[in-house]
Amino acid sequence: MKKPLILGISGASGLIYAVRALKFLLEANNVVEIVASKAAYMVWQAEQGVRMPTEPEEQARFWREKTEVPEKGKINCHRWSDVGATIASGSFQTLGMLIVPCSMGTVAKLAMGLSSDLLERAADVQIKEGRFLVIVPRETPFSLIHLRNLTALAEAGVKIVPAIPAWYHNPKTIEDLVDFVVARTLDQLDIDCVPITRWQGY
Repeated sequence: MKKPLILGISGASGLIYAVRALKFLLEANNVVEIVASKAAYMVWQAEQGVRMPTEPEEQARFWREKTEVPEKGKINCHRWSDVGATIASGSFQTLGMLIVPCSMGTVAKLAMGLSSDLLERAADVQIKEGRFLVIVPRETPFSLIHLRNLTALAEAGVKIVPAIPAWYHNPKTIEDLVDFVVARTLDQLDIDCVPITRWQGY
């Protein structure tokens, strides 16, 4: 049985990155543990005009609808405040964790070793256990403080994949641009489940 992968969703703009990442992970029959920060709920409301459910079972149905993957894979959702959840412990084995998108507030807390909610605690666990943690920061421009915090995370072994798409695959849609970033994010975990055109040379 596959080990689960944690998908953290923070309150940064660009929630489409999380939706597309989850879609491809489910289509590849992965087990995904989802935790969205408190701010992510507000961003959903602001960007999509949609209220994300807080109850885990309702939220799982919400993600199934958004990804349009009704049956494949498995989703376990957690409340942002549930610091007693399975993913809060290093004894709960995982493939690693993605934070997509990752706000600069989340970056700062992780760089300082602070855990004020389940998302931050789960990420802190991945770092201390030496597991894979991949973040997709969605901010521009980066301030010196942002860069120093990102450097601290990189020095701790965190993989950083900024939400910067490529153009050599001749993207035609927003999804083409998003999927490139999602594919490069999952590459860090050696998961190849996003159908993109990879660089073939000149």
